Amino acid sequence: MERYSELGVDCRMGEAKLVSPWEVEIRNENGELERLSARNIIVASGARPLVPPFPGLDEVGYLTSDSLWNLENNPGRLLVLGGGPIGCELAQAFARLGSQVTQVEMLPRILPREDDDVAQAATEGLRRDGVELLTGHKAVRFALEGDDKVLYAEHQGGTVRLVFDEVLVAIGRKANVEGFGLEALGIESRDNGTLAVNEHMQTRYPNIYACGDVTGPYQFTHVAAHQAWYAAVNALFGKFKKFKVDYSVIPWATFISPEVARVGLNEQDAIDQGVDYEVTRYGIDDLDRAIADGSDEGFVKVLTAKGSDRILGVTIVGAHAGDLIAEYVLAMKHGIGLKKILGTIHIYPTLAEANKYAAGEWSKAHAPQKLLQWVERFHRWQR
Repeated sequence: MERYSELGVDCRMGEAKLVSPWEVEIRNENGELERLSARNIIVASGARPLVPPFPGLDEVGYLTSDSLWNLENNPGRLLVLGGGPIGCELAQAFARLGSQVTQVEMLPRILPREDDDVAQAATEGLRRDGVELLTGHKAVRFALEGDDKVLYAEHQGGTVRLVFDEVLVAIGRKANVEGFGLEALGIESRDNGTLAVNEHMQTRYPNIYACGDVTGPYQFTHVAAHQAWYAAVNALFGKFKKFKVDYSVIPWATFISPEVARVGLNEQDAIDQGVDYEVTRYGIDDLDRAIADGSDEGFVKVLTAKGSDRILGVTIVGAHAGDLIAEYVLAMKHGIGLKKILGTIHIYPTLAEANKYAAGEWSKAHAPQKLLQWVERFHRWQR
């Protein structure tokens, strides 16, 4: 709030409610009501952790990614429910802080949006740090049994009993669309619960915009900032020119060890969408800087269009993957192929050289064999 006030924003604290398409009512901490009017309104109410109604969960009590920051002591035996990015990040973090962590995922593997080899690398990293990772376990119910907090889960047709001290529910997030007047105005939500907007970030009322987790489709802070630009500019200047939000190149990262970063398609996406692709892979265990740093695990995997250096997507697994992916984000955004990345000087020794070496692997696989045969004959003649 202080930062925005310094930028000249008139900040008000309180519970806000839309009372018309042009008016917002605010109740401050003293219970006083204030009504503000505006030509344009932007809804950026975010999302909250999704907590399914598991039997017994309220009885044992639970933590979420919002509430766990209030912990003042080691939670001891921590049960993490969920194998997505949030569950993996927090499971590994608490294991490194000394908790006895058990992570439960209903699906056969963690990080279901990533490829199998990525999930396998993440699994090895979590287990190496002491996380007891239980995939294929479906949470059924919770119970208080004497002094024990217990989860009963289904696994391969049987029942598994897991005892814990604290449970962290990390199985997704739900858009905040209730309780501040959207329903009364008839502003629609999508089937997944997010607020429906058009390509200009407008709701059914052209002067009411939305951005961030409340509307999706990506629940990342950097995407929320990206959307906020479109919502703000269209609200301010939409009478002269409107801009369509661009989701063509969206990167993200999962901050575990080894770190996972991705932009564009991975293999399972390409297969699902029927996209013809080639895979180029470079192992970071061959990279001098990674070897010197003791972080020589992981890989760079690039998907290109068949017979072309045009980049369809990149996944990087390894130290600082979220930083390394930026070069590929720029390349995809501006139509730069692997040939130009290969022709760009990268400082030695750096982790960023992995991007150039991956491009080099593509180049070797697409070397002009007939020309190389002619060159070989030419140099043989030169001897």
